[in-house]
Amino acid sequence: MGLGSLFKRGKKDKKEEVVEDSHIDINIEECDGCEKCSIACPNNVLIIVDNKSAVRDAQVCKSCKVCMAICPNDCITVN
Repeated sequence: MGLGSLFKRGKKDKKEEVVEDSHIDINIEECDGCEKCSIACPNNVLIIVDNKSAVRDAQVCKSCKVCMAICPNDCITVN
């Protein structure tokens, strides 16, 4: 068993879970899925699902509002 096999183990079964109830509101009708918010987020809170932004884990969010500032469509609100 090589060192690479240690890092690959268990990654097939891992699925992303989107949080429905959070303090981050995303207007998915206005979202065009540009990925700027998910790339800019320093805490890796946002992901892109079906070409729309979604909240991965709202508890990790530090309310820095970088996602709000970088969104070209102003569709993200952090409360």
